[in-house]
Amino acid sequence: MKTRRFLPLLLLAPLAFTAFIPGPPAPAADANLSKIKLPAGFTISYFAQGVKSARELAVGPDGTVYVGTKDDKVFALPDRNKDGRADEVVTIATGLNAPNGVAVRNGALYVGEINRIVRFDNIAQRLRQKPKPVVVYDKLPNKDWHGYRYISFGPDGKLYVPVGAPCNSCLPEDPIYGTINRLNADGTGLEIFAYGVRNTVGFDWSPKDKALWFTDNGRDMLGDNLPSDELNRAPNAGLHFGFPFFFAGDVPDPELSKGKSAATYAKPARKLGPHVAALGMKFYTGSKFPAQYRNQIFIPEHGSWNRSNKIGYRISLVKLDATGKQAVSYETFADGWLQGQKPWGRPVCLLVLPDGSLLVSDDQNDAVYRISYKG
Repeated sequence: MKTRRFLPLLLLAPLAFTAFIPGPPAPAADANLSKIKLPAGFTISYFAQGVKSARELAVGPDGTVYVGTKDDKVFALPDRNKDGRADEVVTIATGLNAPNGVAVRNGALYVGEINRIVRFDNIAQRLRQKPKPVVVYDKLPNKDWHGYRYISFGPDGKLYVPVGAPCNSCLPEDPIYGTINRLNADGTGLEIFAYGVRNTVGFDWSPKDKALWFTDNGRDMLGDNLPSDELNRAPNAGLHFGFPFFFAGDVPDPELSKGKSAATYAKPARKLGPHVAALGMKFYTGSKFPAQYRNQIFIPEHGSWNRSNKIGYRISLVKLDATGKQAVSYETFADGWLQGQKPWGRPVCLLVLPDGSLLVSDDQNDAVYRISYKG
């Protein structure tokens, strides 16, 4: 009788336990996100967490986001259900030399290491295969100082890659230092596009006239407020932007400027904050943000180290006039990564997704954020 009494309960037990099996854990709440201040109508969320040393971002035709790092890995962040959050963090490659730069072209992922550019063909179909890279160009200088490569394909179909100065301020022997270069997608035809660029880790092309715009970091050790970082415009090849003789257009190098005139060099389109470390800028080319943000420039400021009081650690907005050629204002768009004098995150690079949202990488908090507008 006892067996009969408990048999129905035993038979029902598997069903009861099955009904209460917990699903995947919800993403952990992060109090830091509540510290980010944005204009009314904008929200910020995590697109992905656990993306170690996240740097440059690129998106493939299928919507997969690729992330370069200052470590040795490259990641993919697929969002198959298009819910605004990556489904997983996939490690594509390891053992690379600070693969900061990523760009997508014809189904291939190009990666900019310190000393070379490599390519992973048919990457969307090979995310989990750890594909062997094809070397595109391997004659870049192998120096760590200002060695992170930001790469992007321009409207001319060429791949652009900067080579920063191997110093704080010096006159390098090799003319490739302090330049922005471009080459064909197959690695041939390297040429210098812009000179006198101390260290750019971010550039984009105007959606209006296709001119190249780029950020540039000023030299250190001239005090808290000198020089300003720069936002520059290069409508054509061959311009010289002053390094190492002048910074921010009119700040002379104490030694190297002797005998030189600031009037000789291209002036910044806009002076930014001093030592804010302006990095991976982007024009907002989406349609989801309000009209006043469209075709304007967003700049992640990684944050100062050479300053007694830290500044930066934010995303700034530079607005242009109707022609798209003149910068008319510079203001804060998102801040809160710096609390007092203690940062919990450092914005690096931006990416406008096809849905109109804006991604932000953070190499301190090991994350990629998504900024969207709900109005």
